[in-house]
Formats: sequence, C-alpha cells, structure tokens
Amino acid sequence: MTVGVIALTGCSAGQPAAPGPDDKVKVVASTSVWGSVAQAVGGDAVEVESIINDAGADPHSYESSPQDAAKISDANLVVLNGGGYDEFMTQILGQSAKPTVQAVDSEHPEPAPAEGEHGGEHGGEHAGEHAEEPHGEHAGHDHSVNEHVWYDLHAVHEVADKIAAELGRIQPAKAQQFEANAAGFEQQVAGLEKRVGEIAAAHQGKPVIVTEPVAHYMIESAKLNDVTPPSFVNAIEAETDPSAAAVADVQNAINGRQAVAVIYNPQTESPVTRNVRTAADAQRIPVVEMTETLPEGAGYVQWMDAQITALQGALNR
Repeated sequence: MTVGVIALTGCSAGQPAAPGPDDKVKVVASTSVWGSVAQAVGGDAVEVESIINDAGADPHSYESSPQDAAKISDANLVVLNGGGYDEFMTQILGQSAKPTVQAVDSEHPEPAPAEGEHGGEHGGEHAGEHAEEPHGEHAGHDHSVNEHVWYDLHAVHEVADKIAAELGRIQPAKAQQFEANAAGFEQQVAGLEKRVGEIAAAHQGKPVIVTEPVAHYMIESAKLNDVTPPSFVNAIEAETDPSAAAVADVQNAINGRQAVAVIYNPQTESPVTRNVRTAADAQRIPVVEMTETLPEGAGYVQWMDAQITALQGALNR
C-alpha cells in the first residue's frame, strides 16, 4: 500500500491565507472516514468538514457541486482517498498547489496478488478478472489496487502521520501537538490490529462471501478465505448485473453452507445483493455489515471496533 502526499506548500493566487497561530486550520476531507482521522490528529486546532458524510450514501456515485468546490478552495488542507475512489476531489483540485494528503498514491498502485495467493483470486478489482468493464463514474477507477484502504489499518497509521506532518507545516507552533495526537490515535488503531490478529489466530482459513470488496484488507488481515466469484464482486462494484452463472455460484455456496459468514455492504445494495442476504438469513449464515462511511456520531476507531466485534461474533457462531 502506498500512501502519498500531493505536493504542497506555497500559496498561489486564489489560495486561502495561512491560518494564524490561534486560528483553526480548515480541513476538508472527501468522506467522513478521512474526516474523522483528520479530526483525531488535529484535535481542537482544526475545523474539519467532510464532503460525503451520509451514512447511507454510495461514495462511488457521488457527484460534486459548486458548493463542494468552494469548500475545497477555502481549505488549508485537503484529505482524500485517491485510487479513483473520490475522483471528484482530484478534478476539483486540478493543478492546485494546496496541501493535500492522499491515502492511495494512484500513480504507484499496489500490484495485484498472484493468482492463488491469499486474496488474489478474489477481492473484486484485485483479481484482474472483469466480467464487466466499469462504466460511468467507475471508468476512472484503478483496478490494480483496492481503493478501500481505510480497512487496511496499517495504511490508516500512515495517513495519520502524513496529516500530522502537513498540519505541522501549516501551523509549526502546534507541530508537536499534532504528532502527539497522531501517536495517540495510532495506539488506538494498533489495538484494532491486535483484535484482527486474534480473529486470524482463531479463524484462519474460514470461508466468507462478500457482496462487494469494501472490506478486502480486513478479510485479508484476518486470514479469512474469500470464496466469492471475482466476476460477481467486480460487477456489483461496477454497478452492473453479475452473470447468471456468478449469481448461481454464490447462491449455491450459500445454500450449501460453504461460507461461515456474508460480508455485506449496504451502501452498494442492489436486488442481487438483497437476494444474497435473504438466502444467507434463510440458511442462518451470519451477515456482517461493513460500510464505506461512518455511522452518524461515530469516530473512526469506534466504527471499526464495532465492525470487528460484529465479524468476531459472526465467526464465533
């Protein structure tokens, strides 16, 4: 996983004035996930606004507005996901020299795992097999990398460090405060990593089905075996219909109880995925919801902790 910072210092025409030592740093994030990380690092020295903060929204389908562009223009720091996930942010930023932290450096994507390697034959865009070519807002996605990097807890560590470094450049007098906040946040994330490691120790190799590859990195870290046909998850993420054969394979796996849990993304729900969930409920296979944005009122650590708890509970059943 590559975490990048888009270059960044300096002020040009149209850039907001640098905040004074007693002013809050204005941070705009593409989603509530990265907004929460920025808030944890910045503490009371920052004012964070997330463009996408609706817990029920599908960020893949988001279309930006002039108001979004104005918010980004007024920001002192922008935090985005990258990897084609929030392409609207890149388009708004254009050639701006605005300080920007990007979680995925899409120019240097993670190579796809070799066929047969854990997670390689599954996990949506990781597989390199595409039953359907993406279209519409998905056309810009880089399919050599799974862009849902907030489920890669180590990558979140790195993003927190980058945010602290950029905030420290913007307000040097508070650089140590930002570094300390990042260290405290990373300690909490390390606790989450430990819990995922406990899942791996207890449940390594257990088969799961996913409706969309949002939680690929957590499934991989937990050493679970994603048995979903790649063409199925690729089609769901690209908002196209999976082939009849792929749907049948998933239904047969569920009816044959070949998976111990279904990982379900309600933000990319479709009639096909609802049928998968209904079949899992009928077979009493636990369904674990893993989402792309935070529930209202939750922070990143609280949200991840709840999802890890739900996964652990499902596997223990």
